Amino acid sequence: MKRGLILIGMLALVLTGCNQNSGGSAGSSNNFKLDNEQDKTFYAMGYMLGMNLQRLELNDREIQAIFKGVENSAKNVKSEVDMNNYQPKIQTIFKERMEKVAKKQESSGKKFLEDFLKKPNVKKTESGLAYEIIEAGKGATPKATDTVEVHYHGTLITGEVFDSSKDRGQTIKFPLNRVIKGWTEGLQLIKEGGKVKLVIPPELGYGKAGAPPKIPGNATLVFEVELFKIVKEDAKKDAHAGHDHGAEKKPAAKKAAAK
Repeated sequence: MKRGLILIGMLALVLTGCNQNSGGSAGSSNNFKLDNEQDKTFYAMGYMLGMNLQRLELNDREIQAIFKGVENSAKNVKSEVDMNNYQPKIQTIFKERMEKVAKKQESSGKKFLEDFLKKPNVKKTESGLAYEIIEAGKGATPKATDTVEVHYHGTLITGEVFDSSKDRGQTIKFPLNRVIKGWTEGLQLIKEGGKVKLVIPPELGYGKAGAPPKIPGNATLVFEVELFKIVKEDAKKDAHAGHDHGAEKKPAAKKAAAK
């Protein structure tokens, strides 16, 4: 996932008053019919932009206020508020809402992890990674420096899918030392041909920042990963093709995430 880029883009768009919540237009779109391809294209644009603020848990009135700002700005109508005064308030609200969501995620994630650990055959590593080996595999065991080819299915603890190579029908190749810590550790627990279920706490995943818009801060992640093979040297050049669960997260840097 392009976590850093998405997060920076989201903040910039909000702070510049662009009010990208075109998705917020859903408040009035109940009465608007998508009659042609152009309507559908602009609707898709609004929906994609609105995804950036899904995790803020906006109420109907807040969505309507955002939509009014979008409409006025798009039509070049003078703002009803002093944007210089309200930009800091936007920052404050954004920060408060994201922190609130992160606290909820932290609490619910811990409960999910505790319940998962009560199941048969589930173990926990010293780092806090919980796992269930579905198939141990019979080939070689990968090292952190190896490139591997896998299928994976990633969800939040609610079951919401944020990324899945299985759904796309295409395996993925990537270096194990270029992904989130939970993956680097978890894939070394099985051999080629093996399959493992990982429950990854935030400190081994995307941390407090998350990977917006699909992965909130402090999210506990659930992955089922099937390890097909360790990629040979001459095939490593193809690693990362179609893959966006990338390197360990740093500000404005790529990391493994949802599409």
